[in-house]
Amino acid sequence: MKKILVYVLLLFFSLLFIAPLFWAVTTALKSQSELYLFPPKWIPSVWKFSNFSEAWNIQPFNMFLKNTLIITILSTFGQLISCTLVAYGFARFQFKGRDFLFLVVLATMMIPWEVTMIPQYMLFNVLGWINTLKALIVPSFFGSAYFIFLLRQFILTIPRELDEAATIDGANKLTVLTRIIVPLMGPSLILVAVFQVMGCWNDYLGPLIFLNDQTKYTLTLGLSQFKGMYGVDMQSIMAITVLISIPPLAIFFFAQRYIVGGIATTGIKG
Repeated sequence: MKKILVYVLLLFFSLLFIAPLFWAVTTALKSQSELYLFPPKWIPSVWKFSNFSEAWNIQPFNMFLKNTLIITILSTFGQLISCTLVAYGFARFQFKGRDFLFLVVLATMMIPWEVTMIPQYMLFNVLGWINTLKALIVPSFFGSAYFIFLLRQFILTIPRELDEAATIDGANKLTVLTRIIVPLMGPSLILVAVFQVMGCWNDYLGPLIFLNDQTKYTLTLGLSQFKGMYGVDMQSIMAITVLISIPPLAIFFFAQRYIVGGIATTGIKG
């Protein structure tokens, strides 16, 4: 009886979470006359798959996709490199004030991005990075406190004897990191990559603040172009929303095993 109740609750909450996605898909496939019917019609009479291509071609979404891919790929690469190096330093190096410095890094997670937004804008304006993709890419090469914490905790679970054995064989610190530590960090690195990809792919506020030229727009900014002063193109919004939701869902589906493994093995040792 208890198991049946659990399954019923799981099914209920699953349907609750799937309902908005189902509504977006069916709305994207509806004809214009069925969009604003009341009571709403869940299943369209005619499935108009042409709505997706029409919505994609209304705005230059190929260009938006290219900009988004550039930002996402380079930002993810920057986070992986910088966070791995910093996490390795905190986990393996002994130096004065290390624990205090690590607490300072963790404390930065309590500062909301809205607080640093204006100083960042002023700095990027001085550097001439406003209305360029640099403003959305370069900060990733300076690491993220949350990702540094995740990777540090994972490195602490790796026995130091492996480092010592490699050092005896003549390996330096960088060789130990690249040949021993990084190959063992696969699940955690995939976890960081997935989180970063989803964050960049869905980011709206950052591009909205730092980008002015439409040729630099990302997919999220392109999606907002369907909302005008005198109306909202709901059909196109839903069609593009469904299309740009496919890559994150696919990445999460294929990387789910690594995500669960990365989270489960993080924080075992402090």
